[in-house]
Amino acid sequence: MVNGRTRRMSDVLILAAMTFLILAGCAAVGPDYTRVTPDAPDEWHAELQGGLTAGMSKPETLARWWTTLNDAELDSLVARAVNGNLDLKNARARIREARALRGISKAGLFPTLDANASATKRRSSENSGSGKESKFYTADFDAGWELDVFGGVRRSVEAAQASLEATQEDLYNTLVSLLAEVALNYVEVRTFQARLAVTEDNIKTQQDTYDLNQSRYQAGIIDELPVQQSLRILETSRSQIPALKTGLEAAKNRLAVLLGEQPGKLHQELAAKRPIPELPKTVVIGIPAETLRHRPDIRQAERNLAAQTARIGVATADLYPKFRLFGTIGLESLSSKDFFEWASRTWSIGPGVSWNIFDAGAIRQNIEVQTARQEQALIQYEAAVLRAQEEVENVLVAYAKEQLRREFLSNAASAAQRAALVAQDQYQAGLVDFNNVLDAQRSLLILQDQLDQSNGAVITNLVRLYKALGGGWTSVEPALMPRKK
Repeated sequence: MVNGRTRRMSDVLILAAMTFLILAGCAAVGPDYTRVTPDAPDEWHAELQGGLTAGMSKPETLARWWTTLNDAELDSLVARAVNGNLDLKNARARIREARALRGISKAGLFPTLDANASATKRRSSENSGSGKESKFYTADFDAGWELDVFGGVRRSVEAAQASLEATQEDLYNTLVSLLAEVALNYVEVRTFQARLAVTEDNIKTQQDTYDLNQSRYQAGIIDELPVQQSLRILETSRSQIPALKTGLEAAKNRLAVLLGEQPGKLHQELAAKRPIPELPKTVVIGIPAETLRHRPDIRQAERNLAAQTARIGVATADLYPKFRLFGTIGLESLSSKDFFEWASRTWSIGPGVSWNIFDAGAIRQNIEVQTARQEQALIQYEAAVLRAQEEVENVLVAYAKEQLRREFLSNAASAAQRAALVAQDQYQAGLVDFNNVLDAQRSLLILQDQLDQSNGAVITNLVRLYKALGGGWTSVEPALMPRKK
């Protein structure tokens, strides 16, 4: 009898295994994803000027673009930002979350096993039974396995994997933005320091002019008007100092936060005035197709599209029946001393099937929802490609034209400085009135301040160009990725 039961159980297991192997060969339902590639022009539309060239860019240069500015302080700030920035830490945590979600999806491909045990003592009612007490002991293992016949679980794993890859690209995109923000704020610090130095130098000159007019007025050589005019321009220049210092403090505080530090931590380190970094002679920007393939935001949008395509298959699988294998093996006894005897054994095994026959169209509506979301993901991908091209084109123009503007401002500032000296000499010689000196000094301060701003803007546009090209993330990619646990 035992051999017959064992034989029948073996037959059931073999039949179930054969059924699984046959059905497992079925292709997963839903559309198969075909990777999309950005539609890129052959060359950039903007005219390449100001040292820009369209040759093939060196990966190592783009990976560590901030080193082209030859500023050791900036290099140090970038390294500390990569280690301490809170946005990057948050992005790494999101990757760990995505990995865990992928693990949950993969778990659906494997059987489940539950263990249960109980010991109960009960008494029946004397009015409805014997009124006797009884004990019951049980322990069993329950196993279950949903056969992924139509690929719903496989599609969910596919979606989870693509989502994980999209999350990784989001980390890289965060890094690209962080590197640019550190450099932009550092350049802003140096720009404010340069503007403060220029303004303070002009204030000294204007103070000397005021003192000269004051002494000449007291000597009766001139009337009071030049004194008040020189005082007006002096105080006007002084009024710019608080605003410049406010901007400088804000840039330093922002840098500290980007490094994951409290505001004020970098003030002593950045107290010494240093020049605005200088431009490299040439900047190789590469071809559009290379840039669009390299940018993490476009790669993230493509992975989101892949994940959403797989979710259509997950929804479609709900239209089909679900096949399961289940089994239980355990022990049951009314006495604890007999619990582990062979006669206490129990088992059951068998296949199962369930099928949602009627749901008022809910499953098909969910498929439509996922399909519409896939269409949105494709549109978002196409929009990301267009935005990337727009960003690069705009910054190419801004970078070249700001250099041209800086050249004009440099010439104008040199002429204004010479004019201020001539006007001062002629005024002291009595050849011109003081209005000429006022105009010359006012123009000199304005042009020198604009020149410093333009110097900073040129470097700022270079930083934005490297950001638009997707530079920086490959240099620290391995160190950024959270370790698998």
